[in-house]
Amino acid sequence: MNDASKAHQIQGNILTPAGWIAGTIAFDERIAAIDGAAARPEDNGEDYILPGFIDLHVHGGAGRDVMEGGDAVHRIAAVHARHGTTSILATTMTAPPEDIDKALAAIGGAVRHRGKNEARVLGAHLEGPYINSGKLGAQPNYARAATLAEVQRLEALAPLRVITVAPEIAGHLSLVRALADEGMRVQIGHTLGSYEDGVTALEHGAAGFTHLFNAMSGLHHREPGMVGAALAHAEFAELIPDLLHVHPGAIKAALRAIPRLYCVTDSTSATGMPDGEYMLGRHTVQKCMGGVRLPDGTLAGSTLTLDQALRNLVGLGLDLADASARVSTHAADYLGLDDRGRLRTGAWADLVVLDRDLNLKAVYIEGERCDLNDA
Repeated sequence: MNDASKAHQIQGNILTPAGWIAGTIAFDERIAAIDGAAARPEDNGEDYILPGFIDLHVHGGAGRDVMEGGDAVHRIAAVHARHGTTSILATTMTAPPEDIDKALAAIGGAVRHRGKNEARVLGAHLEGPYINSGKLGAQPNYARAATLAEVQRLEALAPLRVITVAPEIAGHLSLVRALADEGMRVQIGHTLGSYEDGVTALEHGAAGFTHLFNAMSGLHHREPGMVGAALAHAEFAELIPDLLHVHPGAIKAALRAIPRLYCVTDSTSATGMPDGEYMLGRHTVQKCMGGVRLPDGTLAGSTLTLDQALRNLVGLGLDLADASARVSTHAADYLGLDDRGRLRTGAWADLVVLDRDLNLKAVYIEGERCDLNDA
C-alpha cells in the first residue's frame, strides 16, 4: 500500500503519546503524519481515534478454541478484530504434549500469514503446562515441571512471547532466568507460591503476573501471598476487567499499585456466541449470563472483548487516555514493541475510531480497514 492513492486520512480527536490532538491522521501500512493542534476532546463533538487494542491472553472466540489447531486461530483473530483488537497472543491451555504441539504449529502459521479482517497474531502465550497442579483454575490437570530443552523445542513451532510459570516448582527459578535471558516474558501464574517466592522470581527475571488475583495465593496482611508480591513490586501485570473475575475495588487497588497494569480478555470460544456449551482445551464449559464456567462453578475464562474492557475501565472512573493505555500501550511496552500501541509517525497504522459513547465505528489493522460485519 505504498501508492499514495491507497492512503487513508481520517479526522477526529487523536490520542498521541504527547496527548490529544484535534486534527487528521494519514496512513498506509504505517502512520505517515498527524496534523492538528492540542485540544481537549470535551470541547468538541468529534470521534475518538485511539491506538488499536492489544490482547496478550486469548484462548478463543466465535465458537473456536486455540487448542483445536488448524484454522481456529484465524477465526479467533477475526472475531477479536471486529471488537477493535489489532494484535493478539494466541494462548494455549495446559494439555498433553501432542495437543500443545498442534496448537503451536497452527499459531506459527498464523504469525507468518495474517488473513483479511484478522488481528495480527504476534505469537503465543504458553499458559501451561508449567503450573502448579494445586492451582489449576480452569486448566485441565496436565501440569508438569518445565525443562529448557522442551521450551526451546516449542519455541521452534511458534514464537513464545509470553510463558506462564509457577515459580515454586522445583527447577523453575533457574528456568525463569534462562527464558528471560532469551527474551521471553515470563509471567507468574497458576501458583501456590508465597510472597517470598514471587519476589525471588522477579529477581530471577520474571516480568509480570498472569490474570492478577485469579489462580494465585491471595493477599493477607500477615501472609501477603503472590498477590502481595505483585502489588508491592510489579511494574507490569495482566488483569481481566470483565467485573466478574475481579471486584471493582480490587481493580482500583491494582491500578494504584502497578504502574503499567494492562488488560486482557482471557476470552474463550464462547466469545461472541449465544449461551450454551463450548470447549476450552479439553474442558467443556458453559456460557450463561455473560460468564463462562466449569460444571463446578469455577470461572473458566471469559467472553470479554477489549472494546468492552475499555468501557468498563472508563465506567470505573479512568479517563479515556489512561483506559486506552491499559488496553493497548502498556501491553505493547511489555513485549518491547515501540511501533504498536501508540499513534505516532512511523508506527504501524493499528487504530480504532470510537464515537462519543465509546462504540466502535472503524478498525484499521496495519492500514487496512476491517469489515466489522464480516462473519
